[in-house]
Amino acid sequence: MKFTNSPLLSQLLPAWRARFVAALILLAFGTLAVRSVYLQVVRNDFLQQKGESRYSRVIELSATRGRIVDRSGDVLAVSTPVKSVWAIPEDARLSPAQVRELAALTEMDVREINRRLAEEKEFVFIKRQIPPDTAEKIAALNLPGIHQQREYRRYYPAGEVTAHVLGFTGVEDKGQEGLELTFDGQLTGKPGSRRVIKDRLGRIVEDVESIKSPQEGRDITLALDAKIQYLAFSNLKQALLEHKAKAGGVVVLDAKTGEVLALANLPAYNPNNRHKLTGAQLRNRALTDVFEPGSTLKPFTAALALEKGRFRFDTLIQTAPGRLTIGNATIHDAHMHGLLTVAQVVQKSSNVGMAKIASVFAPEEMWQMFDALGFGQPLRLGFPGEVGGRLRPYKTWRPIEQATMAYGHGISVTLMQLAHAYLAFARDGDLIPLSLTRLESPPLAGKSIFSAQTAREIRAMLEMAVQPGGTAPQARIPGYRVAGKTGTAHKLEGGVYAERYVAAFVGFAPASDPRLVVAVMIDEPSAGKYYGGEVAAPVFARVMAGSLRTLGVAPDIPLAPVQVAREPAPLVPEKL
Repeated sequence: MKFTNSPLLSQLLPAWRARFVAALILLAFGTLAVRSVYLQVVRNDFLQQKGESRYSRVIELSATRGRIVDRSGDVLAVSTPVKSVWAIPEDARLSPAQVRELAALTEMDVREINRRLAEEKEFVFIKRQIPPDTAEKIAALNLPGIHQQREYRRYYPAGEVTAHVLGFTGVEDKGQEGLELTFDGQLTGKPGSRRVIKDRLGRIVEDVESIKSPQEGRDITLALDAKIQYLAFSNLKQALLEHKAKAGGVVVLDAKTGEVLALANLPAYNPNNRHKLTGAQLRNRALTDVFEPGSTLKPFTAALALEKGRFRFDTLIQTAPGRLTIGNATIHDAHMHGLLTVAQVVQKSSNVGMAKIASVFAPEEMWQMFDALGFGQPLRLGFPGEVGGRLRPYKTWRPIEQATMAYGHGISVTLMQLAHAYLAFARDGDLIPLSLTRLESPPLAGKSIFSAQTAREIRAMLEMAVQPGGTAPQARIPGYRVAGKTGTAHKLEGGVYAERYVAAFVGFAPASDPRLVVAVMIDEPSAGKYYGGEVAAPVFARVMAGSLRTLGVAPDIPLAPVQVAREPAPLVPEKL
């Protein structure tokens, strides 16, 4: 029997079943229609986003970091465009030969590149901040899955000369040390963005629109003078080599404005190449390292004596026999001097004389002066790591401690604090704040520490200290009156004074109308000389002389005539 003649075909289906199936089909079509309307009308942004994600990308536009320039506009730090090489590991199917080529150009190990390409990520950096010429060679290889993007790398034209002032940035062009960190918020710009169309290999096919323009970082103009900075650094380097010293620092301040014209430290580092960098090289010693200032503090004790009216410029003090016992300790002078005036106590740097001057004061009086000068507290320059030194509460002082603090032992300061305090003598007794950035106008009169008369008398004493008979004749400069004070202090190690020294000199010129204050510190000279007058004073003289000439400061004393020897004329025989 044929299938077409089957009696089952003659039976009719129930009418409700046909209607039920038709209803199901209509419901399905209705559901699809509603869903279509919902997705394409109500939620069209979702589908648009999913579609665009296949080809459209929003990429970040890097903002250029602001420059750092010196007071004359010379560039000290600038960001230069570089390239970074990145990869999509899934697409980067490189042959061993291609990996070796990439490793050679990026100066990387082949195993390291293979390790990065094996990571289960959508994006990995291969090498960041490579030079443009190297980037071009890599691009010419046409390696699958290997891409490049533009970044910026910081460049420091002066290298190690300005390293401790400027600091440096990290791989993301963010400040890590120094003024790069201090002013990071101003130097860092705000990145922009733009929308582009890319193919599956990450190549830009079309630039669609600009979403946000990048805002470039602001330039910073420092108070620093690049020429004076180089003078300070090169002369400090020469001194450290000559005296086989461990470290050193030089600070140059403008006495009229408080601007920091130079700040040099050694050992230093090259911020453009920071391989094998150690922590000791990073320290800005002028602001982060403290030391006992020694005799450079004697003028302040003398100034207090004059200010309080307890002594006069010519008051006589007996320093014989060159030693003074207080309790169980004895203070010694390097040389016996006998009867000295207050001015000569400073000139000859007599510890005994200064201890006798300090003995007439209550500890609180000396502490108040040191505190007013800024010792024991940071200068708040905003520099990372700046410290305040050590000034103990006066209630804990014993008589011997008060005596030794009068000549700079038992108190610790930074070189910048010491230079800042000498502004009170270079000016008319007032102290103005320091500035790392260039000032448009000099500050108003600062905080009064001493009277103008006291400041003038101390200047006269400090002039005597650099004349023959003083401790620092090597600080003299032809054509200029110089005032300053030496300091030689034992280093404190494990609570005991060791046979290691810090040699210092702080002074200003021209003494008739001080323009610059220069402070020099040499740590652990070990070539035989260690007195401040022998080690630090010559550095002061060279830096001060060059700085005054750079600024065009007129001499305030006539130059001593120099007699040049002439060759005797040849004898001409007389004619007979």
